[in-house]
Amino acid sequence: MQADLVVRATVCESSAQMLATLGRWVERGWLRTLDGAFARFLLDEAPDAPPLLLLAAALASHQLGRGHVCLDLHATLDDPAFALSLPPDGPQLLTDEPPLPPAEVLAGVTLTQWLNALDMPDLVGREQGNTPLVLAGTRLYLRRYWQYEQDVRAGIEARLAHAARLEAELPPALARAALDALFAPRRADAKGADWQKLACALAARSAFSIITGGPGTGKTTTVVKLLALLQTLALGRAANPQSPGGRPLRIRLAAPTGKAAARLNESIAGAVARLPFEALAQQVDAAALSSAIPTVVTTLHRVLGTRPGSRRFRHDAGNPLPVDVLVIDEASMVDLEMMAAVLDALPPTARLVLLGDKDQLASVEAGAVLGELCNRAREGHYTQASRSWLEAATGERIDAAMLDARGTPLDQAVAMLRESHRFASESGIGALADLVNVGDATGVAKIWRHGYADLARLVCPAHDDAPLRALIVDGAVSEAPEAHEARDVPGRDAQRRGYRHYLTTMRALRPAPGASPEALSEWAAAVLKAHTEFQLLCALRRGAWGVEGLNRRVARILQDEGLIEPLGDWYAGRPVLVTHNDYELGLMNGDIGIALDLPVEAGAPPVLRVAFPAGDGAGGVKWVSPSRLQGVETVFALTVHKSQGSEFTHAALVLPDTYSPILTRELVYTGITRARAFLTLALPEGRSVLDRAVQAKVQRASGLMAGLAHDAEAQ
Repeated sequence: MQADLVVRATVCESSAQMLATLGRWVERGWLRTLDGAFARFLLDEAPDAPPLLLLAAALASHQLGRGHVCLDLHATLDDPAFALSLPPDGPQLLTDEPPLPPAEVLAGVTLTQWLNALDMPDLVGREQGNTPLVLAGTRLYLRRYWQYEQDVRAGIEARLAHAARLEAELPPALARAALDALFAPRRADAKGADWQKLACALAARSAFSIITGGPGTGKTTTVVKLLALLQTLALGRAANPQSPGGRPLRIRLAAPTGKAAARLNESIAGAVARLPFEALAQQVDAAALSSAIPTVVTTLHRVLGTRPGSRRFRHDAGNPLPVDVLVIDEASMVDLEMMAAVLDALPPTARLVLLGDKDQLASVEAGAVLGELCNRAREGHYTQASRSWLEAATGERIDAAMLDARGTPLDQAVAMLRESHRFASESGIGALADLVNVGDATGVAKIWRHGYADLARLVCPAHDDAPLRALIVDGAVSEAPEAHEARDVPGRDAQRRGYRHYLTTMRALRPAPGASPEALSEWAAAVLKAHTEFQLLCALRRGAWGVEGLNRRVARILQDEGLIEPLGDWYAGRPVLVTHNDYELGLMNGDIGIALDLPVEAGAPPVLRVAFPAGDGAGGVKWVSPSRLQGVETVFALTVHKSQGSEFTHAALVLPDTYSPILTRELVYTGITRARAFLTLALPEGRSVLDRAVQAKVQRASGLMAGLAHDAEAQ
């Protein structure tokens, strides 16, 4: 009874008491300081603001910090603990009496009561205006994010509306000639349609398109062939005086982070070199086509043009990008605000092509744009008109099960690649990723019985350091001697290694004093390459099983093994992660470098420098003095979020011993698919944490799709 009285007093009688409750949530780390300050600001602006409005405002701000675009009032009342992840799961270090959690504060509150409390036009608007909050149905937004959502939706809809015009300008026969030259005939025993070819055709007929697929499904190859198709059509028109055009399309390639851009740089040049230019010679000049396909990838921030100290970019609607086609790779990492900026900066006639894995973790910032847009990709939902055009343009057959007479315009612009060329049928990594993707915890538990050569499970008891030590140092997954030796994976020339490999490479290949700059760069490149052989991944930042605890633990283990000598903050072999963009140094958030002691002259002490991949895909090295690196952290352990856009020969995913809301199937899937050849899943005793993670799916609150769900017939 006493608790009920406290609840009623908190939510119905006193805004001051509500602020006090929010303050205690901030003290406990349930909310950010920013969230509590926002509620206090609103009460200063409107002293009669009711408690439930202040609560909603703080929670809406809190949701942004968790990646949600808004607060879903209905979902919050239905299941506050799930919708808000408050209080957070995991050990609570404070010993004082905890405050009332949201579930108790909201006990007995109805949706009507909460909506009535938000009926304050000075603070909460419905659409246009300058109120700090916007209410759309039962979704409460901070106005800035409501506007981002409106801008993204409008930008996509405007481009989808061009589909009929673009399709009319591209007869299927014209597309077919180029596509048949770009794609070799399928083997007679090939199963299903060639979705790479279908994706090229689909994207060619729309000003907005998405090509999604898991690791190794050929997204880069597909987009390079798409660019070749578009340039062939553009340059081919130049030979026909009666057709518009006459110049190559202006194309830019971008990625959200420097690391993702560097990876695409490495792969795209090879994909362009493999294009069948001679087969296209009858339609276009091969040399002109080759020079018209870009191979340089830059970050989105560089493409848009950053303004120091500002959230705005140099390119916007008033100063649009000089492009005809913009391709964004790793689009799952693009948050709502950045996508709004991209669409604002694109000329109305420019094409936007998004590439990415819809099942990967969404951006760290608010929004899960790619995931939402691809929500129906697996089932297709193509109209008969789309099917007829695509089949005529490609010669491929689309299964009738993928037809939908009420398919939306967005459905007609999304293609999902379905065949993985990285994970063969005998790959345990691919099988495990598929099971996690569908939330099959039982299947995940049983997969270890199959004896896959590329999969290992390691139990890491809190009281025993030996299993983790063997994994970190040598990539071993048992104490048996053979665990330290090479293990064959069908079709792969790879070994299951740990951090000993790159550290011994660093010492073994170190040039003699007086070595040339070229020799030093070759040495650094070899060490950087060796470092990609193994990476320890984790879900959390804090705690014994998070980045902070594991980095200290790994450094101690490597020091005990005599592999590093950490005499201070900087030492040879220290791997570091850049935590924010540094345009002066040419380093981007997510770049990884290795500290190396450069031999100079005989008898002189070595000079410590940090070697980073040059980022141009050519294997070059960028040397930076440690004193110039202001935003870096040690990265023996790397969060799964930060690992996006990277691949490692052997990836070890460490899960904590206590469940956290951060642990979702998307996080586990992303961690699994960072492995090229070997995956080790390191678990605490028991499997409950993994089971819960596999069954927990990210459901970010958003209203982006609300305006994109029109029937295709209505367009």
